[in-house]
Amino acid sequence: MWQLQLRRLRYSRRVAGSALQDCWHRPLPSTGTDWRQVSFLVVDAEMSSLDVQEGELLSVGWVVVEDGSIALSSARHYLIKAEQSVGQSATIHNLRDCELEEGATREEVLQHFLDDAAGRVLVAHHAALDMAYLNGVSRREFNAPILMPVVDTLLQEQALLQRRDQTIKPGDLRLQACRDRYNLPPFPAHNALLDALATAELLIAMAAHRSGGREFALKYLL
Repeated sequence: MWQLQLRRLRYSRRVAGSALQDCWHRPLPSTGTDWRQVSFLVVDAEMSSLDVQEGELLSVGWVVVEDGSIALSSARHYLIKAEQSVGQSATIHNLRDCELEEGATREEVLQHFLDDAAGRVLVAHHAALDMAYLNGVSRREFNAPILMPVVDTLLQEQALLQRRDQTIKPGDLRLQACRDRYNLPPFPAHNALLDALATAELLIAMAAHRSGGREFALKYLL
């Protein structure tokens, strides 16, 4: 985590007195901590485009994984007011302009997210995309990225298949395809909270499989 702390130092003056600074002040677990003793915040986002330069964040969902299990009472789902029409992207995420009119602002959702992320390790499937959008909101609000440790279940599964010398075909790293390899049931995709819950189940199955019931350090997931 020391590299993360060094990066945070670069932004310390910019974020002074902000919610982001409050989030950073919460201690993070050691990378040697067994995964079952780590508190994770599993997050998923829906956006109007896969291009972060063109798209908008439309909804965010997250849930906590603690003591190796999902804390369902922690589940949160927020719709976000869009500045532009969602256009044809509505066919994927099923969010219409009229539904987003009553949504929260990006800044409000970011505040809730940082409150729940404090002291936790983030998890996402294809984290680069979700974090690009969340960091975009954070940069607009605080002039700094979120800078939290992140587990990417897609990259973890990719590395596992490569170690097994398995050919990775198109679609093999999609969330449901990864879940299938752990005998997890199908789920309705493209809803931020449901995708976060599906990713949380994948994280648990993946870590339990790799640990074999023994201690398995956080560093092997990062």
